[in-house]
Amino acid sequence: MRVAPLLTTVALAAVVLTACSSAPAPTSSGPSPSSPGSSAAEAPATGALRVERVAEGLDKPWDVTWVRDRMLVTQREGTLATITDGRETPVRADLASVYARGEGGLMGMAAYPDDSGRFVTCQTHQEGGRPVDVRVVAWQLSADGASATRTKDPLVGGLPINPSGRHSGCRPTFGPDGALWIGTGDTARATIPQDRTALGGKVLRVDPETGGPAAGNPFASSGSAAERLVSGYGHRNVQAVAFQPGTGTGWSVEHGPDVDDEVNVVIPGRNYGWDPARGGESPGGYDEGVPMTDLQRYPDAVPAAWSSGDPTIATSGGAFVSGPAWGDLDGALAVTAQKGEKLLFMRPGTGADAQRIVSVSTPPELDGEFGRLRGARVGPDGALYLTTDNGNDDVILRVTRG
Repeated sequence: MRVAPLLTTVALAAVVLTACSSAPAPTSSGPSPSSPGSSAAEAPATGALRVERVAEGLDKPWDVTWVRDRMLVTQREGTLATITDGRETPVRADLASVYARGEGGLMGMAAYPDDSGRFVTCQTHQEGGRPVDVRVVAWQLSADGASATRTKDPLVGGLPINPSGRHSGCRPTFGPDGALWIGTGDTARATIPQDRTALGGKVLRVDPETGGPAAGNPFASSGSAAERLVSGYGHRNVQAVAFQPGTGTGWSVEHGPDVDDEVNVVIPGRNYGWDPARGGESPGGYDEGVPMTDLQRYPDAVPAAWSSGDPTIATSGGAFVSGPAWGDLDGALAVTAQKGEKLLFMRPGTGADAQRIVSVSTPPELDGEFGRLRGARVGPDGALYLTTDNGNDDVILRVTRG
């Protein structure tokens, strides 16, 4: 790995995009009637962003978090490292059981908010070379940051796995309610998204100490241990859950098939309408021609707060930026795109529009400049940290308002 010059500035001058009109215009060709989403106005990108390289020479960095003021990064092939002064230092940890295939491997991570040195990772798990499950593992980082030991393996286990690694998406986030929220992928199996006793294609809400259901979960009285963990179901491949400052509302970011990536409001107990089994008509297949949110089959499904329309851009990470330093971006949801190779700032509405994204802007500094963008997290300093996913000299970026 090459050592990155610490915080090398690549900030660009601001470019003002076409301002939105009084009647919102779709950001793309728009969702089809069978796959409802929200049309969001294209907002002007005002003011420059400062984009700095924190580290480079990484291999598919999936996520970052901060444990006792140390930045940790997971790399999908199964390595954990700290980043200090632009330098990557491997963390000694038993990661031999990580099943790194396709989209699977060592994925999302999150630090416990109590400054105890504990954190969790999402990882695909193998035994004897055989894929077993996707699981959430709890860890303790040593005082010197040189090693990490498992404290609960699994904290949450039994998430389905595809031997190819497809749709393994798993990213944990601690919510303002103290629960551990986990977005999961459906492993490209048709019946899993609508099956509340399967943990794939879901948003889970977990007690971070026990791995059991968090208090107040919508299916707490179920006879199924898996269903008791479920907050929302009917998802395809959830990549992130982020919480809106001030309201505590959760928003999920999700990959669509050929059309309709989605951002959704997290509403406990609700169906989000993805059903590639078509109500059981094709349980053995995986029909990706069905709508991402099928309101004909599931009239009570939650409509998307935002949809990419056609084509998809592979929305991935999501994090809210907040504070006066962000200017008119204060309170915006920052969403990364892999295929689209850009960052989107999405503005939730208020009042009657509180469950919709009402405007979207793309800063020119992060539009095609760094390739595929995957992770998005806000650091202790209030800056936005992004990871790239190019598989060749990947980087961690620090983004602030210029």
